Amino acid sequence: MTLTEPTGTDPTGVLRQHAEDEYAHELAALAAADDRPRPPQWRLSPWAVTTYLLGGRLDDGTEISAKYVGARRLMEIAVASLATDRALLLLGVPGTAKSWVSEHLAAAISGSSTLVVQGTAGTPEESLRFGWNYARLLAEGPSREALVPSPVMRAMEAGALVRVEELTRIPADVQDALISILSEKTLPVPELDDEVQARRGFNVIATANNRDKGVNELSSALKRRFNTLVLPLPDSLGEEVEIVRTRVASIGRGLELPDELAATPEIERVVTIFRELRGGMTLNQRTTVKSPSSTLSTAEAISVMTNGVALAAHFGDGVVRADDLAASITGAVVKDPVQDSIVWQEYLETVVKDRPEWADLYRACRELT
Repeated sequence: MTLTEPTGTDPTGVLRQHAEDEYAHELAALAAADDRPRPPQWRLSPWAVTTYLLGGRLDDGTEISAKYVGARRLMEIAVASLATDRALLLLGVPGTAKSWVSEHLAAAISGSSTLVVQGTAGTPEESLRFGWNYARLLAEGPSREALVPSPVMRAMEAGALVRVEELTRIPADVQDALISILSEKTLPVPELDDEVQARRGFNVIATANNRDKGVNELSSALKRRFNTLVLPLPDSLGEEVEIVRTRVASIGRGLELPDELAATPEIERVVTIFRELRGGMTLNQRTTVKSPSSTLSTAEAISVMTNGVALAAHFGDGVVRADDLAASITGAVVKDPVQDSIVWQEYLETVVKDRPEWADLYRACRELT
């Protein structure tokens, strides 16, 4: 799961810079200190890429911030997979940092994270192969100048990584356009009686989850061409609290919110609620609770806390309280207005109400219903 984002605000006014720009100083320091073998076209060695993701301290004193909190072995497997000729599929429920990890892998390995195909139900095959500039096509006929390369084609030509986000949201017949690209490392252009052959360094990082609606199952032929790595939710309450705290602090700095608000103890309550509801059991293992239809991921906990910090800063006295969080927590839990409302009400009455130190949160949530 993600841990940190860059400090300070961007003087250019960009709301969110690409990873290779925000962390350029870390990448440069790693490149300067990196004397280990690098696969073809890689900016850093596998060791340096893993250090960039997990954080550490270089011999010259440079601090590398952690981008991912979790098992080191998972990141080593991801990096090692990309050093082979097999593509990498990051699989997990929403909020497990799949897109975040893929962006930083591309930034560290290829120096650019901008070659991206965003998967949706309407993603056409041209997004994975190529399209045409129809004005030039009609005027000049088929030519390389009239061809519009996809991010995948551009990555093949450059020997770089390309990211395919939400692969399972892409229609199955479009997904299968990747099969020949991943197996043959060649993209035919029959209209020109030509082809594009991938240069060394080319590979694909795809992300997918099977929890949301609108998922298209991957064909067995496509699955075989990926090394699949499942990214789990944070193991412990403390780990998830730290992730949320640090992410809220970094987001708050970007929004110019007071830094001290990110240290609020309310984070532990929000994370506890989310962990109990998605796990179906209170943390002390004494009470079984129903789980709502929502995923209640760490990313949603970050969103709830960020909204609470903004409310406290702009409309409160600068202290995050239960009243600042109640509406956002309720909105995160209750996605289905009928079934989820029942689940939430039962949780309030059987868990929250019985915790005296949570009396303010119980009152705030009950006032909303």
